[in-house]
Amino acid sequence: MKTISTLAAILCIPGSLMAQPSGDEILDRIDSNMSSGSRHVISKMVIHGTRNTRTIESETWSVGDEKAYTEYLAPAREKGTKMLKLEDKLWIYSPGTDRTIQISGHMLRQSVMGSDLSYEDMMDDPELRKKYDAAVTGSEEINGTECWVLELTANSPDVAYQMRKIWVDKQRYLPLKEELYAKSGTLLKKTELYDIKKIGNRWYPGKIVFKDMLKKGDGTEFIVEEIEFNVDVPEHLLSKAALR
Repeated sequence: MKTISTLAAILCIPGSLMAQPSGDEILDRIDSNMSSGSRHVISKMVIHGTRNTRTIESETWSVGDEKAYTEYLAPAREKGTKMLKLEDKLWIYSPGTDRTIQISGHMLRQSVMGSDLSYEDMMDDPELRKKYDAAVTGSEEINGTECWVLELTANSPDVAYQMRKIWVDKQRYLPLKEELYAKSGTLLKKTELYDIKKIGNRWYPGKIVFKDMLKKGDGTEFIVEEIEFNVDVPEHLLSKAALR
């Protein structure tokens, strides 16, 4: 009878308490979903400004978090603009002026075409496990989905956000909501992930909504139209020659 009572007591313990993974384990699972050796993405940004809404379409090829090439496809005003990231350097080519300029330092934090994304956001694809230490601080429900709540602290100075708070789907190990902070504790941005889809053996969002907390407007939707992982990236795109 004592054994039966003990077993019954164990079975009554919520599974989330029995099986709570460590912060590092959760980050590993997130990285396996969100990061890849290379990728090809066709996407659009819907920018909800204070006065109007604009949509910008683009195509991106990337290799890890070191190299990325983006070309803007529409609207006509932005078509032909290109961005190239090689490690910690970023260049932008403008067809209107036929000039290539390098973006560096504090300029990387500037808005991309009036959106809620900075150049850092657009070109950065870090593996969280390498850049942050994580602690599980609780469990909450987001839109009906049970999530682990994690607080991340940067272990390297070369990241855009020194602290992050993320709500991670317990089943799919995908962050459904995130808050991004400066080292001072100031909340800089919020993101929310929607339209979660199974792509191969990973879960990935069809839409990410960014809100820069330091600017006006109703945020920016980043919509993934097509995405391929671990693809062969044309070598000629990952050079400054491709910008012209």
